[in-house]
Amino acid sequence: MEEEYRSERGLEEFFAAREQFEMLVNQMHSPEAALLEHGDIEAIVHRDGTELLRRLLQGHLDWRANREVRRSEVIGADDIERTHVRVNCKRKLTSLFGEVSVRRMGYGTRGHNSLFPLDGELNLPDDLYSHGLSERANREVGNQAFDGVVAGMKRTPGGKVPKRQLEAMAIKASQDFETFYAANEAASPEPGKDLLILSVDGKGVVMREEGLRKATRKAAQKECHKLKTRLCRGEKRNRKRMATVATVYSVQTYVRTPGSIMEFPSSAVGPPRPKPKNKRVWASVEREPQTVIDEQFQEALRRDPKKRRQWVMLVDGQEHQLDLIHDCMKRHQVEPILVLDFIHVLEYVWKAAYCFHNEASDEAEAWVRERALRILQGKASDVAAGMRRSATLRNMDANERKAVDKCADYLLGYPGMLCYDKFLTQGLPIATGVIEGACRHLIKDRMDITGARWSLAGAEAILKLRSLQSSGDFDDYWAFHKSQSFERNHASRYASHDQ
Repeated sequence: MEEEYRSERGLEEFFAAREQFEMLVNQMHSPEAALLEHGDIEAIVHRDGTELLRRLLQGHLDWRANREVRRSEVIGADDIERTHVRVNCKRKLTSLFGEVSVRRMGYGTRGHNSLFPLDGELNLPDDLYSHGLSERANREVGNQAFDGVVAGMKRTPGGKVPKRQLEAMAIKASQDFETFYAANEAASPEPGKDLLILSVDGKGVVMREEGLRKATRKAAQKECHKLKTRLCRGEKRNRKRMATVATVYSVQTYVRTPGSIMEFPSSAVGPPRPKPKNKRVWASVEREPQTVIDEQFQEALRRDPKKRRQWVMLVDGQEHQLDLIHDCMKRHQVEPILVLDFIHVLEYVWKAAYCFHNEASDEAEAWVRERALRILQGKASDVAAGMRRSATLRNMDANERKAVDKCADYLLGYPGMLCYDKFLTQGLPIATGVIEGACRHLIKDRMDITGARWSLAGAEAILKLRSLQSSGDFDDYWAFHKSQSFERNHASRYASHDQ
């Protein structure tokens, strides 16, 4: 039967795969297998089954090579015809299942690079690693350290990628990030009339010295350290570069009262809080904050090009950030409602409370609770005046009342953004939980692992890959990335895209 199979036209390339399959089947019903536990059988099937898949892939590549027809004309992008043909030109490819070999015809001429049309038909990468292996690796490096990904791949049969190549692979895989989202600008607007929420924040990433911004790098170079092998307390400044984190999402209105905000969860009543929908989050440590914020407005405009929905911009009061937001508002001619994050406000109030009461005391908690309720009722200026008056009546000096004055200045500095009574009545969100979660997930959970110091290109690549996964766009992006790779690696090398 094997001879019949081997002689059948068009199937001889798959004989090695059939041979492996027959071996595996025979092994599964052998006397030796009858003595094994299921876990041992599972390990054998995993190992030898992966080899079967590798042979199937190799068989297909051989089948494609044997069917390749010599072309009458191959002209490069330089308009030079490749007249010399070589057959059985080989290149290696590391796949999910292990290493395979690709045979194809090469077309060349003296003094010019050779062209391989079958490479384009297969959309082969310009390095050793298949798209499937690259996709798997890049999904994993977005979630865990490079060393962990390398170790995990070593524990499984199939393709392996060394750490240095893994880092380069992530940079290459993320290169179409901006183009992907720019291409989506022509997509259909988002249906519905839900609130359109925008929020932006910053989070530091520990960088290698060459990846720091110029001013930070100069400051780091001037520092003197007590120890040679580690940084001591107070010596970790000037080691980070700020990443800008942005989010755009939709959410239904959710009407509340100041009292309901300050209730304990156990006593809260009413309909469940609506969840954010169509949430996109992303971050960049390489591009300037102005660029990221502008992208954020463009994403919102893609969803609501006619500006019919209510836009809400949640901010934390950082002055430079607000200046950039106002610039974008003017440039794109939109007027979102600016809401100062209530959680940031509470942090200032808590610090002021410790000027009057002991930390972690019931009195401090009651003091904060009372003033937070009044702020939610739209009385932020009254709260600011009241705490300053209390500090004055207690004859506090400038240092003792520093947190009080800072809190009061904060409450008085953003009057139009603290109208929480109106915001709650309109059903608007008043806290930046989504962007805070994005900062934690995109940066802290992956970029802030012990001992990590990032190159600029490496940090940017991981942030893009994590952003794609967090936004649920990785699958669509990967299909787009493969099409872009085809244009770069193959179509662009020919005078015509027809190969």
